[in-house]
Amino acid sequence: QVQLVESGGGSVQPGGSLRLSCAASGIMITRYIMAWYRQAPEKQRELVAVIGSRISTKYAESVKGRFTISRDNTKNTVYLQMNSLKPEDTAVYYCNAKDVSTYWGQGTQVTVSS
Repeated sequence: QVQLVESGGGSVQPGGSLRLSCAASGIMITRYIMAWYRQAPEKQRELVAVIGSRISTKYAESVKGRFTISRDNTKNTVYLQMNSLKPEDTAVYYCNAKDVSTYWGQGTQVTVSS
């Protein structure tokens, strides 16, 4: 059974930082393109960051320079370091694994508010 379990969400003030983790089981993340998506209330789910099997990365324009995606293959875990957080970053953040099959985590809430 494949599971992607996100953690690390929470509430933070503007300008703060959070690090999200996505622990995978049932798959080896080295074989998947791993990504973080987010969905704000009444908005469509959007791609935030992607990391390929060769550690290539891609980011949404809105988070470039502030967010960093990384992977630890020994822990089978993907991370999203989020710095200089803004209120518009408030959303549920989802981990995604894509190859022939696609898997989603349950999501973790990030709230940026003063």
